[in-house]
Amino acid sequence: MEKAGPKNIEEISPEASNKVKNYRYDILIEKHELFPWKWDIEQNFGAFLNIGDLNVLLPVGRENQANISVLRCIISDDRETLTIFLKDTTYYSGSDAGFVAVCERVPLENWYIAFVYHACRLVTSRDKVG
Repeated sequence: MEKAGPKNIEEISPEASNKVKNYRYDILIEKHELFPWKWDIEQNFGAFLNIGDLNVLLPVGRENQANISVLRCIISDDRETLTIFLKDTTYYSGSDAGFVAVCERVPLENWYIAFVYHACRLVTSRDKVG
């Protein structure tokens, strides 16, 4: 059985921390930006979300964790990539509380890191156009 991944950013091993400091993530919340994970890691910013047996590092504050619910998680066949649809009610409500994260497994680690984190509208197939 695989060892559980970190539950908070301080539990990331120094080796893994050095690896992900070179990663970037694309974020779109009111405006489109590209940030290096290095800033977040050095400031202990970011929150791990547990989805079943998967630990995922997202570029959100820890205060968001209690307000995030997973609507859908799509796991690639090789389990290396996740597409996660979330609802985060920390600062938004209703259909404005939607987010999508695309994440990759960190090489030689048992957790994932977001490389895309975008705000999106929460709609369902039942929502009517017009």
